[in-house]
Amino acid sequence: MKPITILLAEDHAVVREGIRKLLESEPDLKVVGEAQTGRQAVALVKKLRPAVVLMDIAMPRLNGIEATRQILKAAPNTRVLILSAYGDAAYVKAATGSGAQGFLLKQTSAHVVCEAIREVQKGNPFFCPQISKSFQEPEAISPRRSGFPPGRNPGLTSRELEVLQLIAEGKANKEAATELGISVKTVQKHREHLMQKLDLHDVAGLTRYAINAGVIESHVQLSIA
Repeated sequence: MKPITILLAEDHAVVREGIRKLLESEPDLKVVGEAQTGRQAVALVKKLRPAVVLMDIAMPRLNGIEATRQILKAAPNTRVLILSAYGDAAYVKAATGSGAQGFLLKQTSAHVVCEAIREVQKGNPFFCPQISKSFQEPEAISPRRSGFPPGRNPGLTSRELEVLQLIAEGKANKEAATELGISVKTVQKHREHLMQKLDLHDVAGLTRYAINAGVIESHVQLSIA
């Protein structure tokens, strides 16, 4: 039987190594690539066409929610399974809204992770018990950890979200332009649009918004006032 091909998208090398060893112990699972950033994950999916992407949400350069959206646009047959430390209902809904087939917490057992990969590869949704329960608890919804906070989505485009994350990570316009393969002038224009849509007028404000919206984790950018 042909093994299920998997791409690991996780920015912590130690965690990636542990997951890879776990998956490689299963004869029907095969890790074909590893990504340290969301943008790298998108590029590797286009190149390797894995059956399943095991994706963290708190990824640098491009968060897992937006990376999932881009991956499924480029490779509709690839399934994305989220493996995250955070299981807020709003976070889960943002991920599934981007097309993720399932959602697991990082404390999920090895057996369940392998089972989840097999199920999503078949096209079946899979959520660990804690996540399934969160869907039944409206009070668990938190606006702090969602790429699309309830009632606060200002209609940002995919590119604007990318620029927002890079700004919040401390990238200058020139660095962001190089990262995205666009001109500095275009980055400046996106920055202007972000400030207009969010009614924010400095980098500190954009960064705080990105943290509150779950675009980046609070530890990524520590220099804001």
